[in-house]
Amino acid sequence: MALSCMRRFSAGSAAAARRGGPAAAGWRVAAAVASTGVKGATDAGVEKAARSASPSKVENSSPSEIILDDFEDLSPLSENDESTVSITVVGASGDLAKKKIFPALFALYYEDCLPKHFTIFGYARSKMTDAELRNMVSKTLTCRIDKRCLTRLDFVTTILNILRENCNEKMEEFLKRCFYHSGQYDSEEHFMDLDKKLKQHEGSRVSDRLFYLSIPPNIFLDVVKCASKSASSANGWTRVIVEKPFGRDSDSSAALTRGLKQYLVEDQIFRIDHYLGKELVENLSVLRFSNLVFEPLWSRQYIRNVQLIFSEDFGTEGRGGYFDRYGIIRDIMQNHLLQILALFAMETPVSLEAEDIRNEKVKVLRSMKPLQLEDVVIGQYKSHTKGGTTYPGYTEDKTVPKDSITPTFAAAALFINNARWDGVPFLMKAGKALHTKGAEIRVQFRHVPGNLYKRSFGTDLDTATNELVIRVQPDEAIYLKINNKIPGLGMRLDRSNLNLHYAARYSKEIPDAYERLLLDAIEGERRLFIRSDELDAAWELFTPLLKELEEKRIAPELYPYGSRGPVGAHYLAAKYNVRWGDLTTEQKA
Repeated sequence: MALSCMRRFSAGSAAAARRGGPAAAGWRVAAAVASTGVKGATDAGVEKAARSASPSKVENSSPSEIILDDFEDLSPLSENDESTVSITVVGASGDLAKKKIFPALFALYYEDCLPKHFTIFGYARSKMTDAELRNMVSKTLTCRIDKRCLTRLDFVTTILNILRENCNEKMEEFLKRCFYHSGQYDSEEHFMDLDKKLKQHEGSRVSDRLFYLSIPPNIFLDVVKCASKSASSANGWTRVIVEKPFGRDSDSSAALTRGLKQYLVEDQIFRIDHYLGKELVENLSVLRFSNLVFEPLWSRQYIRNVQLIFSEDFGTEGRGGYFDRYGIIRDIMQNHLLQILALFAMETPVSLEAEDIRNEKVKVLRSMKPLQLEDVVIGQYKSHTKGGTTYPGYTEDKTVPKDSITPTFAAAALFINNARWDGVPFLMKAGKALHTKGAEIRVQFRHVPGNLYKRSFGTDLDTATNELVIRVQPDEAIYLKINNKIPGLGMRLDRSNLNLHYAARYSKEIPDAYERLLLDAIEGERRLFIRSDELDAAWELFTPLLKELEEKRIAPELYPYGSRGPVGAHYLAAKYNVRWGDLTTEQKA
């Protein structure tokens, strides 16, 4: 039974599916082995075993039974023999390529999401053979079989053996399609050699080419120039995925965009922000626009504040060289959190077309006033000893200058000056070496006017505030805090959670963000990628603040490694009569 590439289809992907391309590649099967959550395609043996174990359909997904519904053909465009996709990972020897890009490509292949004809090339300066690349890549590949769910099946041993065999076969097949070409990033001649190798694999088919730039930003333009002049497709599309950072401020970002557009048009440029590919972020518009209960409340009339929180429980750990050039504001707030804010706050788009969604996001960003220094708190973690273990401070990292004032923590209050959100503080917080790891959106609603039960909550009405929490990672969940009567003869109230816990509700493992975004780029779906005017608007909000911080050399407030961050963040929230939701004691969702 083949678990398929189950994609969402919009009008935008129809355009990407021209010439029988990969927009709708694969088959969708509405079937499950007791909600196994097995990720990937399995051979016919699994289906046969499943049918023999449970010949009849059972309602309500009984965990001890098998449900096999009909296969639904969603236009198997991957069967088209006239086109091929060549994916070149530039910077193939780097950590991002090894840990994220190649595993994501394999996951797509394992789920039959890639077209029938495709080739993957690694390109870097390092000398390496095809066999050495395959060996390097093979160490990071996994089929991610959910054994927890499989243990509920009587024929678990048979299933697992089949899955393991299929996994090994898939890996071997995938690695056979991976090749390597060594070359300089600024050499047109070396890219011409790459072009010759690509053509050997493409044959006479229509060739579509995707270049993933997993390289430092200072060599983006060299690679784009050489690739566009010497390795572009002659008869199909050519697209380039660009990783952040997209500059350090408005000027450098604009210069990068101008440089890219010397060789590419906007539709060929896919600026990737992997946070937009996370399941709970993509679900934001579904939650809001397909549930009547939420959209009427999504405004200043009912929402008191919105919090976007990112935290890591580790420091730079010897990799502070890159981070020190950018800091937490550029690394997290200006892109990840601001993109989530725009998706959260945008008006209803005309359609789900990429341009309609991105138009609304740009409107939000342009409605915001640039950040002011008085609405920002910055911090930097210092050494701290806990449980007999000493954790080093930021400037104790050997890759960081001893006198560095680069912030590892920042909190900010932003405002959207439009009719929907006027006066509602959007609080951002991001930091390293904090007490926990996670990313979440918290929507705190206003107090109930004339609350009949306010005596049950005492003078602190915040304890009675409804709050919607969207936990992006880890342990994805959506839960709503409500007030509820405790069972009994008395009238005692407490706060309870109406909880959608993804691990409990959905057995299928959530795909990595890079899988979704790579597939979108192949399909030509742009809604989760950043447009140039959207990038300009984002930098306009943060550039004045960043320049002021650097020109005045404002020292960050120190906070202990593993703490909840600098005290100043609490004062910033209190300034707008807000409490950080992640710092309160609450029931685990």
